[in-house]
Amino acid sequence: MSSEPEAAEDYPGPGGNPASAGPPLRVLTLAVVAAAVWAIDLKTKMLAVDHLEWRPPLRTLDGLVYLQLVRNPGAAFGMATGMTWLLTLIAAGVVIAIVRVSGRLHSRGWAVALGLVLGGALGNLTDRVFRYPGIFRGWVVDMVSVFAPAGRAWPVFNAADSAICTGGALLVVLALVGIELDGSRGRRRRSEPADGHDEGRVEGTE
Repeated sequence: MSSEPEAAEDYPGPGGNPASAGPPLRVLTLAVVAAAVWAIDLKTKMLAVDHLEWRPPLRTLDGLVYLQLVRNPGAAFGMATGMTWLLTLIAAGVVIAIVRVSGRLHSRGWAVALGLVLGGALGNLTDRVFRYPGIFRGWVVDMVSVFAPAGRAWPVFNAADSAICTGGALLVVLALVGIELDGSRGRRRRSEPADGHDEGRVEGTE
């Protein structure tokens, strides 16, 4: 039997993934998801401004969804209206925080979830910076109203809001099942004894 060690990439990394599937691959996943969300959000907002402004709500899907342009100075789903500066700073902080932790990513689930949140934060932050009434005070473009027009049944939202909420929900699920940022299962790791601890105890009692 050969005694040569296996190549480093054959050993599993955290969570059972190969070491080669560590941060670079997960960061790429995060970046691709974030870029896709950002692009979809920007495109849908451009279409909304071009085709929905100054027009009555567009009824679609048999009244399940209404498309209507709403400029929102508040947070997701119309909350915190009048706190545009604070919301801009919070969005910028979210972007910075996700970028800082991305180098520790080994979990595909975390990469997708953080990518959704990052893309959504970038989408709404873009509006805050570049749209009326001014830099860092811009109003976010919303266009989806479900069940009734003008947000009467549910606040009007956009693709960025949906991505942020979906990513946040996925993060909660990952935390509940014990999957951590590095891809390991936290509960299992905490319940397992340190390597060699039990073996040493057995050897000492024999």
